[in-house]
Amino acid sequence: MKVVILCGGKGTRLREETEYRPKPLVAIGNMPILWHIMKIYSHYGHRDFILCLGYKGDLIKDYFLKFEELSNDFTLNLRSKNERIIHHSKANLEDWNITFVNTGQESQTGSRLARIKEFIGQDEDFLMTYGDGVAKTDLKSLLDFHKRHGKIATLTGIKPPSRFGEITADGHRVVSFSEKSSVSSGYVSGGFFILKREVFNYLSVDDDCVFEGAPLETLAKEGELMMYPHNDFWHCMDTYRDFLLLNDMWKTEGAPWKVW
Repeated sequence: MKVVILCGGKGTRLREETEYRPKPLVAIGNMPILWHIMKIYSHYGHRDFILCLGYKGDLIKDYFLKFEELSNDFTLNLRSKNERIIHHSKANLEDWNITFVNTGQESQTGSRLARIKEFIGQDEDFLMTYGDGVAKTDLKSLLDFHKRHGKIATLTGIKPPSRFGEITADGHRVVSFSEKSSVSSGYVSGGFFILKREVFNYLSVDDDCVFEGAPLETLAKEGELMMYPHNDFWHCMDTYRDFLLLNDMWKTEGAPWKVW
């Protein structure tokens, strides 16, 4: 199945990094978060990617055009015009097919998705996510769930960790304090969608079309939106604090999203 990844946002809440690069290229370890997301999908056999580009999209194109050189040792003869790069190892190269689509500098998520319609075949379901979130998601179970219910759209519902500690009190007396609590009431969308091609009927190429707004709301009202509960690890790189946290997880070999 094709995997559509939204990579065009400006990432204003992570300005420390996104002033110089698009958020999908912000690194966890020595590899961009976008690579981590693609590794999750390719682990389950999904290696055909469509990247919806916008803010600093040329840097994402350039990164993958130079991926072989960036991932390997090589010898360069500056005078040679033919076979000038000799690679010592190709062990790090991925068997991925990547389509790069410029979906606009100011486009919202629904507009970006609408603009890749021509790359999705008739009667073809496809996967979709954001270029800034990682999860320990069982994509096989998610796909089985989507096939069983037969509706247009499936989203992954998650209970994200709270940014604040949670206090349980008995009057004025604190009974317990948890620094890392989770949202206890209800789910929020964690991305990792599966969509039928009919979803394009709910979208517009107008820049102000927000996928999480009217399109998903209408799908829900029509009974065409289903939720797959995800109670395992999920985290997005929304702020600099998230950047530090995800990198700390990677350095300590406690990265739950590393399923490959």
